[in-house]
Amino acid sequence: MLTKRVTVTVHASDPLSRAGLISHLRHQPSLDVLPERTEGERGREERSGGEEAGRDGSGREGPGRDGGSPAVAVVLADRIDESTTAELRRLLRGRDQRVVLVAGELREPDLLSVVEYGVRAIIWRHQATEQRLLSAVHSAARGEGELPPDLVSRLLNQVGRLRRATAAGATAGGTVPLFGMAPREVDVLRLLAEGLDTRQISERLAYSERTVKNILHALMTRLQLTNRAHAVAYALREGYI
Repeated sequence: MLTKRVTVTVHASDPLSRAGLISHLRHQPSLDVLPERTEGERGREERSGGEEAGRDGSGREGPGRDGGSPAVAVVLADRIDESTTAELRRLLRGRDQRVVLVAGELREPDLLSVVEYGVRAIIWRHQATEQRLLSAVHSAARGEGELPPDLVSRLLNQVGRLRRATAAGATAGGTVPLFGMAPREVDVLRLLAEGLDTRQISERLAYSERTVKNILHALMTRLQLTNRAHAVAYALREGYI
């Protein structure tokens, strides 16, 4: 049970949607809703290594930060695109911040991605009542997770498929992670991005052509990538190559 007020920031690309979320949260006695920092303040925070993470838009220490109470960012996104992904990574990078995602839609690869990034709670946008938002914020502040029942089922199914794909990929040799990419997968994709075909990659890495194909197949199955070009684009976007 939380005994301190929870510091909350609200993030949305649409000002009207952001204002709607704030109106749901600002009158809750257990929450302190702070203004979102500007781009310039974010840049200063990143350059200072996060020392300003606990300050509000005026540069003062935000309520609860000095007392050690949790901080929660509520992010509204209709879909998980590149800008949403960048925002989630910014919020979760190198600081003790919890994130509640209010989502309009989530594709299966998106669900695994946001969980891997460290999102604590997810609410469907059409179900985001005041009480559900408040419950999700408090759950996140306590370090607990909260998902709609349909997402729990989808997540369990995906993890099961990933474990099977991981086991199948491991039979080709080496260790395959449940999330992300193994070093040998990165090596193969880097050469693929340079324009090499399967035979050339196998010669460069001293693998058999079958091993190269198995590595790519296991990777694309695990991460639900549609083809080799998609795999290279994913690796580039996620910073692997």
